[in-house]
Amino acid sequence: MNNKTTLILGGARSGKSSYAEELAEQSRFNLVYIATGEPSDEEMRARIDHHRDRRCEKWETIEEPVDIASVINEHSTKDTVILVDCLTIWTSNLMFKEKCVQEAGAKLIIALRNAPGPVLLVSNEVGQGIVPQNALARNFRDEAGRLNQRLAAVVPNVDYIVAGLPLSLKKNAKIVSGNIER
Repeated sequence: MNNKTTLILGGARSGKSSYAEELAEQSRFNLVYIATGEPSDEEMRARIDHHRDRRCEKWETIEEPVDIASVINEHSTKDTVILVDCLTIWTSNLMFKEKCVQEAGAKLIIALRNAPGPVLLVSNEVGQGIVPQNALARNFRDEAGRLNQRLAAVVPNVDYIVAGLPLSLKKNAKIVSGNIER
């Protein structure tokens, strides 16, 4: 896997997407944005519009709610940054379409390993709150958490965003603890 692939985690409205967009734009590479959200209602449509309005015209946006591995395979080049926003919505899309999250995650990992250029993956850290009351919500939380763990284990860089501020958890495949790299 190239050393520029990064998993960007954080809570809702933590600044994950803005941070990922800034990283991508700093690269001066071609920019591809894989949007996993679907405008299922007015509130979601407004969220999608907000993200779309924030990006400059240099971005090529591909709306793909399920098969992001194929889009990465098709569009990754050594001079292209791909930003996937977001894996949490992707996980819920897979579950609602009764697809296997583990299988889709395995395909994503293969696509990341084969990608010649950097890929930025945005995902919510959903397991820090209360235990959900219903089985579907608990299953979603578990699937999202397992996916984040699998990706964090294989990608070389993991950043955690809190209040718009990045905290590096893993840099060039080394776990960062305070100022000490292990």
